[in-house]
Amino acid sequence: MVVRLEEAGFLRPGPVRDAFITMPREVLMPQAYVRRSAPGEEPRRWDLLDWSAPQDRPELLGLLYGEGSVLVQHDGEPLLGRARGTRSGASITSMSTVMGLTASLLEELDLRPGLRVLDVGTGAGVTAAVACQVCGDQGVVTLDRDRHRTDAAAARLAGLGFRPQVVCGSGEQGVPGREFDRIFVSYTVERVPRALVEQLAPGGKLLAHVTSASPSWPGLAVVGRTADGLITAELRAVEFAHRAGHGMARIWLSEEFRQRMGTEPGTWTRRIMPAPPADSDRGFWLAADHLLGGGLVRDFGSEHLAIGAPGCGSWMRAEPVGHRRCSVTVNGPRDIWNEIQDLADRWRAARSPDRYRLSFDADGRQRAASECGRLSWQLPAPRPLDVGATP
Repeated sequence: MVVRLEEAGFLRPGPVRDAFITMPREVLMPQAYVRRSAPGEEPRRWDLLDWSAPQDRPELLGLLYGEGSVLVQHDGEPLLGRARGTRSGASITSMSTVMGLTASLLEELDLRPGLRVLDVGTGAGVTAAVACQVCGDQGVVTLDRDRHRTDAAAARLAGLGFRPQVVCGSGEQGVPGREFDRIFVSYTVERVPRALVEQLAPGGKLLAHVTSASPSWPGLAVVGRTADGLITAELRAVEFAHRAGHGMARIWLSEEFRQRMGTEPGTWTRRIMPAPPADSDRGFWLAADHLLGGGLVRDFGSEHLAIGAPGCGSWMRAEPVGHRRCSVTVNGPRDIWNEIQDLADRWRAARSPDRYRLSFDADGRQRAASECGRLSWQLPAPRPLDVGATP
């Protein structure tokens, strides 16, 4: 696994790589789910595999040391003392992040011995284990809103010889009264939690993925505090992000809607020049997610660009037909294509940014803006806070 992560550029020689090499993932995740039901089959079925069962080990080994997510909790259940076997209905309520994303973000954090680390969203405990290995467990706090997950993490981290402070409570509140050199949020948020910014120590760094209700075009908020206490922050356009946090609204394209987008004739079809911004123009798509009124989702399973607005039923698709030309089909009350083209002109006039300054106003507002200031938007207001943190 580590070799593959290195070859893909997610890991480099250093303490994070060393921690991945020495971490026995079967201690952190001695049980994991594998889906047995076919796509579309209801109710969905999963088997809980158990490391203590010899017949489960070959399949579980592939899950734990592969590069995908590991499914660790079904329907909010306790994680300790579970019997292996089949579960059906409900849904998976916790899973580890894909290893490439976890590794690259931990490298971005620049972990070093002695740093105080707040891991927000304990989950399976992988991030907390790496932080304990690199920084020392005395300065590590890991926080999750689910008591079953924190109980399991405390027990399993202890099995690795680590005893960080394990806290159950709202990630958006952090740990009031404490300061941290590194803060890592392992789920997606609509805005950077202000309490976490306030808990960032001078010289510190905070990482959190930020998206709208659409999962299609995420950003990574990188927040720092200078030695004299000033906050600096930027929102970088990225390809992948964590799953949405608790209570965050999400919109999706149904299979039926995807089929319509790919096959129906639409209201009009034209050959148009220029082509839409490329997939690699992530700074544009990040801005589009926030500036086009929301509600847009891309069908990444389509061969060519296809975007839908499930709220109103509008959609568009664009297929290349030559150099810088494409055939565009649009349907529904929104002309998504014209919205994209108008914003593309504004984005190019703003010098085609791939990242945006992120500012935190005294009244709590958060705003992203291009370096020249010609392209900007305000992030959503905060939702009501969840319960406070408790050890």
